[in-house]
Amino acid sequence: PRSCAMLRATVKLCCGIAHDHLRRPPGLKVTALAAIQKDVRGLVLRGSRRLPSKIPRYIQRLVGKETAACPQPDGDGGPSRSSSVDLSFIAQGETALQRALSILQQPTSWQAETVLDAGATVSSAALPGLGTVFRAEVVLAAPVARLQRELFERMEQMPQWNPTLSRVTVLQRVGTDTLVTHEVAAPSAGNLVGQRDFVSVRHRRRREAAVYLVGTATQVEPPPLQGGCIRAESRLSCIVLQPLAGDPGRTRFTWLLSMDLKASATTLLGGWIPTSVINRVLPQSQADFIQHLRRHLSAAACP
Repeated sequence: PRSCAMLRATVKLCCGIAHDHLRRPPGLKVTALAAIQKDVRGLVLRGSRRLPSKIPRYIQRLVGKETAACPQPDGDGGPSRSSSVDLSFIAQGETALQRALSILQQPTSWQAETVLDAGATVSSAALPGLGTVFRAEVVLAAPVARLQRELFERMEQMPQWNPTLSRVTVLQRVGTDTLVTHEVAAPSAGNLVGQRDFVSVRHRRRREAAVYLVGTATQVEPPPLQGGCIRAESRLSCIVLQPLAGDPGRTRFTWLLSMDLKASATTLLGGWIPTSVINRVLPQSQADFIQHLRRHLSAAACP
């Protein structure tokens, strides 16, 4: 395809320019790679379903695929196919990010929700294609860098401080900013919606001083075992971390959340769980998560 030819030309040009400078300070190399990444993202966003079946090894390295650490068999199931899947995950993350930015930037009539944690403000709005979206906002006593480590880089350690999670497993890492995860909710006595698990793409993007952590449901092969859980889906999750003006040691935390808990798969006293119950569970779960995160941050700050 024409776009692929343009991508190859860009890669060759950037690599050629940078060749004589690779042993010098890495500024030019970084600039070249940034240009290539921009073209890759554009190609992916324009049509991830039409990616070429054979993607060169320099694209594998671009997206951070460590082929040496994860050897692939030769033939059709080898590195080229793996790279195409990796690019698809990046595309899903970028698409989720653009959707979240659209919601954050457009004027929306948000309705206040009642939650137990008075420290967090939770509101909701019905949006086309997503249904009910919940928005939680709070200021946390931690810098952006610390929060992104806890919420993205150390995702597998979340169950240690968040009792609502039983297990978080990173199934795949694509570069440094995209993860594929399997999350299992902890069983809870009296839980009206039953135990759920999720398979998601997690994607990180920095824009100026803010960090965006987005997530959306995805599929992997083979799918993780459900272990008696109901496979729910995250339509959209986006956590925005912004340093508080005048106080970089504190962070403004904004969280958009829309989920499909597959309520039709669980019965309550012989009937389907009503939407009204689900719409009480989700905003409260956001407030509970923030409360657990606060306690974790506070405990870690104590000598």
